Amino acid sequence: MLLFNDGYNYVEPDVSVVCDPSKLDDRGCNGAPDWVVEIVSEPSRTMDNLIKLEQYRKAGVREYWIVDPSKRTVRVYGFDPLAYREYVFGQAIPSNALKGLELDFAEFAV
Repeated sequence: MLLFNDGYNYVEPDVSVVCDPSKLDDRGCNGAPDWVVEIVSEPSRTMDNLIKLEQYRKAGVREYWIVDPSKRTVRVYGFDPLAYREYVFGQAIPSNALKGLELDFAEFAV
């Protein structure tokens, strides 16, 4: 995914939703998706929590979820407007970017 549609800021989120079909072509998404989810692993912890958080904010992603299976938490960052909330597995997590979407990660945990 070309995050800034600039030809070189490429990221690979675990899950993304793009509501604007004009951002999509045969190579993927060009520009910021509306909703991004990253599943944290030990090697990706710094990248997901610091670097990608700032990249997604600057690019115009509306909402960024960081799922941490080892801590059984989900951090939800809203960038329009700026907001932060932390949930634990077992709680229903609503999306502000995708109205009507609500997930409980306990259903996916092994």
